[in-house]
Amino acid sequence: MLPSTLPIFPLPNVVLFPNVFLPLHIFEPRYRQLVNDALAGERMIGMVLLQDGDDDSTPAPAIYDVGCAGLITHVERLPDGRFNIVLRGLERLRVVGEENRSSNVLYRRALIAPLGELEPDTSALVLKSERHKLEALLAPLFSGTLAERGLPPQMPDDELINALAQYLELEPIEKQALLERDGPLARCRSLVELLEMKALMEKGLGPDSQLH
Repeated sequence: MLPSTLPIFPLPNVVLFPNVFLPLHIFEPRYRQLVNDALAGERMIGMVLLQDGDDDSTPAPAIYDVGCAGLITHVERLPDGRFNIVLRGLERLRVVGEENRSSNVLYRRALIAPLGELEPDTSALVLKSERHKLEALLAPLFSGTLAERGLPPQMPDDELINALAQYLELEPIEKQALLERDGPLARCRSLVELLEMKALMEKGLGPDSQLH
């Protein structure tokens, strides 16, 4: 169960998904303080994406309100105060507000509401079918590599879809859109559509092309 508030870590190019691991190098003073405080408490951080055109140089840059809570599972403290940490995605969240910061707190804390993963009762078989479509689209990427046999069949469907959404080379805004989909089935379908569109664009058949 998520707490009602979490320290948030806004980044311009990183989206965290449930049940996926994310390594991070922590070097800025405010985020060193954030990690120190998280380690002294519940070891949780809220990962959120910065909105387009904004950056993290201002005290409170604009963020997308849907993010993911992460649990610090591994930590390496470096002699100069930096950290190497690994987060495991726990649960999607929505930022509904922010706490007022005291003068000695450098990072932001958000008021959050958990977002469950919506799944229809009949989705298991449908999800399996959508997974097969996804595997077929990705098969060319594995040709001639050590992973030529394809994606691990023993990996649960929802975990595989979330891992692909995080680790495939997609634009941050595309990953954010996938995170905001309600559940693995909707996320898988959106990922299939996205990969199909990218394949068409590579062949010159994207939305801006003309057929002759």
